[in-house]
Amino acid sequence: MLDRRRVLQTLAGLFLSSVGLGGYAFAWEPTHQGVTRYKLRPAGWPEGKRLRLAVISDIHVGSGYMPVSRVGTIVDQTNLLKPDLILLLGDFVASRDWRPGDPRPAEWATELARLQAPNGCFAVLGNHDWWHDERAQSARRGPTLAGAALAAAGIPVLENQALKLETAAGPIWLAGLGDQWAFPRWLQPRGMRGPHRGIDDLASTLAMVTDDAPLILMAHEPDIFAHAPARIALTLSGHTHGGQVRLFGWSPVVPSRYGNRYAYGHIVENNRNLIVTAGLGVSSKMPIRLGAPPEIVLVELG
Repeated sequence: MLDRRRVLQTLAGLFLSSVGLGGYAFAWEPTHQGVTRYKLRPAGWPEGKRLRLAVISDIHVGSGYMPVSRVGTIVDQTNLLKPDLILLLGDFVASRDWRPGDPRPAEWATELARLQAPNGCFAVLGNHDWWHDERAQSARRGPTLAGAALAAAGIPVLENQALKLETAAGPIWLAGLGDQWAFPRWLQPRGMRGPHRGIDDLASTLAMVTDDAPLILMAHEPDIFAHAPARIALTLSGHTHGGQVRLFGWSPVVPSRYGNRYAYGHIVENNRNLIVTAGLGVSSKMPIRLGAPPEIVLVELG
């Protein structure tokens, strides 16, 4: 026979646990970023040569958890890591329509301009940097407000471009892919609606690479990795937020055609390397994080 007091205690415990878990997912985890570290030596990487990459993605400035002041904190935390190269992987703006009280792009770009690395700081744009720019959507091309703000702050935006850099590890190629979801289906002209359309052009980007120095690819969405050639030593992506809710290595919702295959972490396929960061901000449709805490990523190559 069931003990009534024990049943009530169990129900009360379950209720309090669910309240506590909800509070953690809504109020604590989304606001406390840490540093996630990876160490690897991709195929073709020069022996004995080391390079430290700091990776920041999906800030979503203007969301409930990301005022400009927190961007400043993220910048300070990143600079303390003393990286050789800093890479920004897109989605600088909130994942919703712009509101009058939102920070202007110049405000958060000015904070990001304080990032310091001897080999520079470079960026690519994400889907939300395109989606919430009415002029860019109407013209079906850039520049976007986010891209212009970064450029004005002295941060180069690579859009289907590859640059050769001289680094502590010797010469490397850094490539930035145009966004793969720049023009969403619902913003396409009537009669032309299909899947999300992008401005990505991997073939022309790789055509700029003229020698066999190691190549690092920045791509906001990780889906391109399924078609990336072995020539690319490392692909770095964001976009997924790690699913935002991740339990036992699985996320119920991942914004990728490949689901959990490229949801989060260090993925190795056919001796090719992909690192997907959970990023720092949240989606306006799901403003929580559980098991996918916000992160700055430090990649140590070599």
